[in-house]
Amino acid sequence: MKSPMRRAFLFLLVLLPAFLCSSAQARTAEGERRLLYVVTPGIRNYLQFGGAGILVFDIDKDYAFVKRIDTPAAKEEKPENIKGVCACAATKRLYFSTLTKLYCVDLATEKTLWEKKLPGGCDRMSITPDGKLLYVPSLEGPHWNVVDGATGDVVTPIETKSGAHNTVVGLDGTRMYLAGLKSPNLSVADTSNHQLTKPVGPFSASIRPFTVNAAQTLCFVNVNDLLGFEIGDLKTGKMLRRVEVEKFKKGMVKRHGCPSHGIGLTPDEKEIWLCDAANERLHVFDATAMPPKQIADVKLREQPGWVTFTLDGKHALPSTGEVIDTKSKKIVAALKDEKDREVHSEKMVEIHFKDGVPVRNGDQFGLGRAGK
Repeated sequence: MKSPMRRAFLFLLVLLPAFLCSSAQARTAEGERRLLYVVTPGIRNYLQFGGAGILVFDIDKDYAFVKRIDTPAAKEEKPENIKGVCACAATKRLYFSTLTKLYCVDLATEKTLWEKKLPGGCDRMSITPDGKLLYVPSLEGPHWNVVDGATGDVVTPIETKSGAHNTVVGLDGTRMYLAGLKSPNLSVADTSNHQLTKPVGPFSASIRPFTVNAAQTLCFVNVNDLLGFEIGDLKTGKMLRRVEVEKFKKGMVKRHGCPSHGIGLTPDEKEIWLCDAANERLHVFDATAMPPKQIADVKLREQPGWVTFTLDGKHALPSTGEVIDTKSKKIVAALKDEKDREVHSEKMVEIHFKDGVPVRNGDQFGLGRAGK
């Protein structure tokens, strides 16, 4: 006959799975729901999807497809390429840009609140943390439009004559970093008065994608014709170092015209992840060393043109749609739409909800968040 203690132990083993399941469900109900918003079409996705929209994925359910949100941009006979995306949980709004227009979507109702055709067109923009202002580059033109986040009205232009292209806001919202396709200098604007301050550079060639650390002391930039990146000092304005990828050679690229188009800092700022289009890889560098040391290479299913990270830093999200565990450097999932088709996009942003209300958001750029 079994002892009372053994019977009690076996009874607990039977109950434990149900207890853990109910506890997990309770934690999920009480906690935040993490969603990834991916805007299509990209250059590749227009042909692949034959349509457009905002695709939503559940991060906590292995990035399962949740829904597709229609927008006026998606209903165009020939949808324009999507140029950028950003969001603000505080105002419950998501924004995306096409070649000609800026769109504003209410995250609660999923309705498009407005669409604005901006002077000079649109490119990859950024938003202040309070959601009051967006800096929207004209389409490789001479200026950025400072836009009211509530109305979409232009507040003022900022002229750099640099071929306006990519925009990053510092985490404290005080500075906007403005990169143009026609300049080796990174322009900097004070968001309190929209005036240009001391630029950073020159770098060795025109600046492509870039990122900054949380303290806003360093920037890491892609430049034309470099399989690698360069580092700039945001305090002194000087270029510090050039870092080239080892053991891989430059080759033909399908888009963007440069070997490395896409770079991000892990949120803890311990690693730099770099795109390599021709070799269909992400290269990982130890950012705690100076110069950063190449430590890993991750093979992808297509040529990457962008990389960002989840807010918790556990996953890297390249534009090719794979989900990569940042610790093991292994692919753990891949984005697919409602018809089981691959999803590729450079325009994605993480948004957390609690009780159906947005409570926090990430950024399309892989920004450093150490200490924040």
